[in-house]
Amino acid sequence: MAVDRPSTTDPTGPRRWGVLFAAVWLYYLLNPLETAWARRDTTAGWVALVATVAFAAVYLGIFAALRFRRRPGGPFRPFQRRSTAVVALGVEVALAVVICLALGQVGTATAVYLAVIAVMCLPRWWAWAGVGGILLGTALATRLVPGWEQDRGLLFGIGVAALAMWGVTMAISRNIELLRIREENTRLALEEQRDSFARDLHDVLGHSLTVITVKAELAQRLLPRDPERAGVEMADVERLSRDALADVRRTVTGYRDLTLSGEIAQARAALLAAGIHPDLPSSVEEVPARLRDLFAWTVREGITNVIRHSQAGICTVKLTADTVEICDDGRGAPEGTSSGGHGLSGLRERAAAVGARVITESTASGFRLRVVGR
Repeated sequence: MAVDRPSTTDPTGPRRWGVLFAAVWLYYLLNPLETAWARRDTTAGWVALVATVAFAAVYLGIFAALRFRRRPGGPFRPFQRRSTAVVALGVEVALAVVICLALGQVGTATAVYLAVIAVMCLPRWWAWAGVGGILLGTALATRLVPGWEQDRGLLFGIGVAALAMWGVTMAISRNIELLRIREENTRLALEEQRDSFARDLHDVLGHSLTVITVKAELAQRLLPRDPERAGVEMADVERLSRDALADVRRTVTGYRDLTLSGEIAQARAALLAAGIHPDLPSSVEEVPARLRDLFAWTVREGITNVIRHSQAGICTVKLTADTVEICDDGRGAPEGTSSGGHGLSGLRERAAAVGARVITESTASGFRLRVVGR
């Protein structure tokens, strides 16, 4: 069953608003932009104006890449390749340097954005190394460049912005991981439901269809010499098919009415129809209530395998307070026992759920299926 996922390229909802939210913080580039506009009559002014606009565009482009291109369940990074992230950061650093050269100290407002981009684009230790380099470079520039003044507020802003962005990335990364785990749990739950339904459908229909097949073959052989008996067998085929349909409906709705005494009675009729002598218990009273459903499924699965595979003459079912055993004098292990078909694997799952064990073995005289409770 396919699980629909939201498109990662849909420019609506939180993704669109996330980019607009990032654009709001470009407010702090207005000061360099206004200064460049005031100097538009000079080459430096126009260079700074273009560089500032380009810086803002690249910043938004990096944020958009983070929001739109990240694969579901992937890391919180705007680019899958580290080299691309380094190039993007390098472009922003180059534009920031151009703005500072053209406008002077007012261009250092770009340092805060550079710190944010470093945390967004680079792995953790690389990111903090980049933030440290930006802090060091800004501090040295304000000390060494003639005419520039020390700006501790700017340095504080760079550190706070980097820490804030790191906190955001950690929170989003954890949310991404939680979503990935939730999707994985949903997928596993769906697979478990499919397996459970396949197991139940096999258990419910396998026995009925086997008996229907045997009775139809018997009716076909009886038709030339005993039409009346053939009619009786075909009536049984019709009844069994209706019962099978009802079983399927109950399975689909999650309700299965299965009793140990009922399965013993059905086993007797099915074995007789297949020409196998049944040696079955007359009472199920000694079996505790917690094991009766499991033993009922065991009888159904075991008798189905005897009829299908054994070519036996006698089938014996033994019941005790904590054990059910089905033996036949046929040709040994049914095909698929070693590989664990739907029937026996489903029986093992049911047994494990109540702390019981399933034991299968070929004997000198046939095959034995035992389920032992604890």
